Amino acid sequence: MKFRSFAILLTIIMLGPIRVAQSQDDRWLAVNDFLYQLQNADIDQIAASEFDLVVMDISEADAEAIQTLHDSGKLVLCYMSIGEAEDYRWYWSDDWDSDPPDFLDEENPDWEDNYKVHYWDPGWQALFFGSEEAYLDQVLALGFDGIYLDIIDAYDYYEDQGRDTAAEEMVDFVLALAVYARERDPDFGVFPQNAEELSLDFPEYLEAMTGIGVEDIYYGYPDDGIASPDDWTAKREAILDQWVEAGKLVLTIDYTDDPDQIADAYTRSRAQGYVPYVANRDLDALRINPGFEPD
Repeated sequence: MKFRSFAILLTIIMLGPIRVAQSQDDRWLAVNDFLYQLQNADIDQIAASEFDLVVMDISEADAEAIQTLHDSGKLVLCYMSIGEAEDYRWYWSDDWDSDPPDFLDEENPDWEDNYKVHYWDPGWQALFFGSEEAYLDQVLALGFDGIYLDIIDAYDYYEDQGRDTAAEEMVDFVLALAVYARERDPDFGVFPQNAEELSLDFPEYLEAMTGIGVEDIYYGYPDDGIASPDDWTAKREAILDQWVEAGKLVLTIDYTDDPDQIADAYTRSRAQGYVPYVANRDLDALRINPGFEPD
């Protein structure tokens, strides 16, 4: 495997020769339903459900909660945004309003309190691993089974800004997180959300991932409750089929309340070998879609 960026090379030097590729772990490929809930988590309610896998926010769980979910037979992924900064996270400093760090960029106009970042910057990456306070180190200490990484497609924004290395740098950042986590837990799961096309140019990226989450593949683009364009869906399926063939767990998330659309999303996703979930975009409730209950 070829490693490019200084960040990942430094990680390898610090940790020594370790594997990056995810081993084939039957726990992951046994998943046939999942819950994606980032707010208002009722741990006892989730534990009592039949979902195999839960994607949740670190703010919603402590070590006892994670153990409760494990005792109920669930795998638990921690949501982490690595392509944008969120001003409600532990790492945010009030000083940033007047004296922002070099990595902090403009606010996302579509998501209040979320800010674009130069994710290749060592100062940003240092917030994620390498100390007890770092994001990934906290996740590992709490006992999560893996991470679910959001805003991977930030690379696309910076490519449009003229940064030719943006995709490569995002891949290297994700691989560095995987290397670091698996030195501590060899079966630690790593799931990027969206930007599945990175696997086409970076085969080592596909090799190292446990799976991927993809939004709006059938419903939700450009708006919730709207059927995504056929060519958009077909292009994404063609790439995701390669993830399935590589033995990766593909999770699909569509956003609609319409019963017919929900049924269509579940049916089409499962036909491709993916694992579907349909929710509200706020991801603030445990939603069980009638007729598609977890088993």
